[in-house]
Amino acid sequence: MISRLKGTDDILPPDSRRWRALFRAFYRLSELYGYDLALLPVIEATELFSRGVGEATEVVEKQMYTFEDRGGRSVTLRPELTAGMVRAFVEAGALGTMKLAAEGPMFRYEQPQKGRRRQFYQVDFEYLGEASPDADVEVIELSHRFLEEVGVEGITLKVNSIGDSADRLAYRLILQEFLRSREADLSPEARRRIDSNPLRVLDSKADVEAVADAPVPIDHLGEAARAHFGAVCAGLDAVGIPYEVEGRLVRGLDYYNRTVFELFSSSFEAAQSALGGGGRYDPLAGLIGSKKEVPAVGVALGCDRIVEAMPDPGGRRLDLFVAVVDADRRDEARRWLGQLRSAGLRVEWDPVPGRSLRGQFKSADRSGAGAVAIVGDEWSEGEVTVKRFGTGEGERLQIEEVASWLLGR
Repeated sequence: MISRLKGTDDILPPDSRRWRALFRAFYRLSELYGYDLALLPVIEATELFSRGVGEATEVVEKQMYTFEDRGGRSVTLRPELTAGMVRAFVEAGALGTMKLAAEGPMFRYEQPQKGRRRQFYQVDFEYLGEASPDADVEVIELSHRFLEEVGVEGITLKVNSIGDSADRLAYRLILQEFLRSREADLSPEARRRIDSNPLRVLDSKADVEAVADAPVPIDHLGEAARAHFGAVCAGLDAVGIPYEVEGRLVRGLDYYNRTVFELFSSSFEAAQSALGGGGRYDPLAGLIGSKKEVPAVGVALGCDRIVEAMPDPGGRRLDLFVAVVDADRRDEARRWLGQLRSAGLRVEWDPVPGRSLRGQFKSADRSGAGAVAIVGDEWSEGEVTVKRFGTGEGERLQIEEVASWLLGR
């Protein structure tokens, strides 16, 4: 028997019901905040990520699924969505602003563990073409509200600013000088990153003590970046979202500037525990070859982790199960099922003609329906008998009244 690959998952009921609740919230909030749907390729040119995400990042160095296609091109299964979002926006003309939402699988070759899979799922919200700090606030607010919407508890928001490109260059020199002074205390990986990607050392779990008193980006911001971050914090205060300023929060990809943030929950603990994160990435368009500047801010939220932090959505899977006593009435019952579904009701029946009523009741009980309707002799009088599970109460209703009865009207 062929089995699934390491680091991948089959998501089936009942677990998939949490996923459905998650995606339902994603699509609802996307529309409420005016984010249109973007459907992007799963496969991209490798250069999109090596230039956009950064050659020295862990994602590009170690984790990408990269191969040569039959045309001799180097292609990669997407490890994240943001670079593809900006590529698509630039290819479409990069006109004005565009608010986009996307969801789907990402791929990273890493050691599977809780919260880290080789195929994992994300939802993204991206605000493209807008430099205002209000865009940062909206993306953060939407991310926080999304977690609340799916029932995640104990949410913690951490925010920081890593400044503009000039700020980062100046800070990088300061940080490198500090790290070299502590080089003997650093892990081998951190020592290797001093020259290539020193900011990553700040959030290295193996080097917490060694960098406890390291200089942090927020203390080395230029005037423009400082004003921007102050406006973001004021905006979060205005919308009532609590946050912590975390000076060591830097995020791991080269395209970030100014605002960075991550979201955590007391309901999810793992080596990699952030449920999502993002920030401003104004340089990304230039990194991938655009001659036009594209200020932008976005967030990626990890579905696999969020689902583990979510409560059981509860409730009934179906509204009604239809049991047919007389097999000669199945065609009429089938048409009625269609009418009930058109009214927005979740309805099922037994697919096996002629099964006994007792057998159909067992199927109804297993289906998770809240009630059962019996299509029997009373059907000729325009009525059915309905019973609610749990109470056992039953009554005869006019066929056209059943939908209202189920909806409590």
